[in-house]
Amino acid sequence: MPKKKHGRVQGHQPQRRRQPAAQTRPGHGAEDQDLFQSLRRGLRSGDPLDLLAVVSGLLEVTDPRNRDPFAVKEQRPGLGDLVESFVGTPYAETTAALFVIRALTTDEVMAARISRELETRRHPLPSWLTCLDQARLDPDVWFMTHVLGDGDDYLIGVTLPSGEQLSALVYVDHNLGTVVKDAFVVPEPLEDLAIKMGTLIDDADQSLTRTDPATARAVIEAAISSGAQLYPPLTSDGWPMCRPLVEWMLRMMPAGGAAPDWKEWSAEETTAVAAEFFASRFGAAFDDDERRTLLESVLWFCTGYATGDPWRWSPVTVEMLLADWFPRKVIAEPSYLAKLPDLVRAYIRYCHDRNDIRADLTTETLAAVDQHEPEYAQLIHSDRQQAMAGLAEALLATERLGGLSDSEWTLEYIARDVGGLDTLMVLDDLPLPDETLDWQGIPEEIRPAVGAILELCDGCAEELFDVEHRTAMRRFLSRAARNDPKVFARKGSPVRGAAAVAWVITTGNRTAGVWSAALTAKDLLAHFGINGSVSDRAGTLMRAAGMSTRHATSSIELGDPGLLVSARRKKLMETRDNALANG
Repeated sequence: MPKKKHGRVQGHQPQRRRQPAAQTRPGHGAEDQDLFQSLRRGLRSGDPLDLLAVVSGLLEVTDPRNRDPFAVKEQRPGLGDLVESFVGTPYAETTAALFVIRALTTDEVMAARISRELETRRHPLPSWLTCLDQARLDPDVWFMTHVLGDGDDYLIGVTLPSGEQLSALVYVDHNLGTVVKDAFVVPEPLEDLAIKMGTLIDDADQSLTRTDPATARAVIEAAISSGAQLYPPLTSDGWPMCRPLVEWMLRMMPAGGAAPDWKEWSAEETTAVAAEFFASRFGAAFDDDERRTLLESVLWFCTGYATGDPWRWSPVTVEMLLADWFPRKVIAEPSYLAKLPDLVRAYIRYCHDRNDIRADLTTETLAAVDQHEPEYAQLIHSDRQQAMAGLAEALLATERLGGLSDSEWTLEYIARDVGGLDTLMVLDDLPLPDETLDWQGIPEEIRPAVGAILELCDGCAEELFDVEHRTAMRRFLSRAARNDPKVFARKGSPVRGAAAVAWVITTGNRTAGVWSAALTAKDLLAHFGINGSVSDRAGTLMRAAGMSTRHATSSIELGDPGLLVSARRKKLMETRDNALANG
């Protein structure tokens, strides 16, 4: 990318008698519910995508792939519950939703159930909706890639029976093991989207070409399946809420394609890769026992994680290795681990030379080593080994060691949300207090800009959330302004700044913008009158606040219990206790 199935078995259908319209309308305030209003807005907007996106999001929320694997007793509504709720409220809005569900679902029994219900309804609806099953695929599928191999974009399009056109962009990330990391659908012809994406190409290292539709379908479906195995799931402004809509489009594409298999590298093969490096002019100076052992771990990362290709290196791959994977996976003396950055620099030069990568890209990738080396040095000198020893003691106390590795993974994973294992072990779920923004250390010259953002954040918290969210937003804003005042000295929209603050805090707390939240990112940003994304501004503010901006396998990790509302901390505590009890 530029630097930028479901449902339940059919039950017995109750008999229904025709009654006057005034008597069939439910008397429980259905029209006043947020869901009903969303369907109404989508149906009346005149843009088919508005309704399709709402229903796609509803299907995503009921998708069993979203269930929390650690919450075995969790009760979540399913597709059957959703359909029955619409069957029981015979409005034009629910009729429209049932038409969309019938088209998007792969559950044939449920689709038949919906068809029988639709035969009883007579609401006037747009032709594109009633004939949705006649939508046709654009014959072209576009593929955009980059020589460094971080990921690929696939562009697909469909035309609705009434002539409206929809296009989807699906980003398949290879650094995470080939998974769909992001996707969005737009109400425009595929050709127009391809032209827009083509304008982003500014060098010969990137290309946009047509590709085989059957192969594209196989790759994307496999990437969706692999991504569904991650927990927490990958989230963005559009993904996975548009997943049912994207999968509907994919099913129109030809079948029979094959996705490339993930190569399983043998010890002999990785040994041969290492031997070639140490025999080269790039690796000869590093040929000793310690660095050979270090490279074994690097190749473990390359072939078992990341892209699966030991010779592909980009700035993103470097960040994953130094800022996350190596400090987390390799436990050794700091003096030994400190030899890694120079070894990686030499190995990058070797790999880029082998792959004939342009010198500028090599320089950019090496610069990423410089950028992340200080953080890596800090991590390898931290008290992680001591924390791991404490974790082992806690697990031993359960006298159940059968699932040690799974429990360790779970605890390490959720510990990122609170800043470490030690903090996780003493976490509480007391509500955040009602506190004012801490102005200490914030320069006078940026206080007007900070104040403008503060006022908008407060309004958002008061209207959509609560006092805890307001306090968390204030703490985050104060930290960013104090740590990096120049971010607020630049000319920038306070509205976008406030939206970015709210997006970071609510996404990090899983209260908006993620699949499990009642409020979507689109709804959150609509409060500020913003269309599109604020992730770039959010990243700037997070870096200013000293927070990680790598979202390798999750949504935002705030890394500080002081930014987490009590409900989020309680959820983390439950997951922690469950992991310890089942260790």
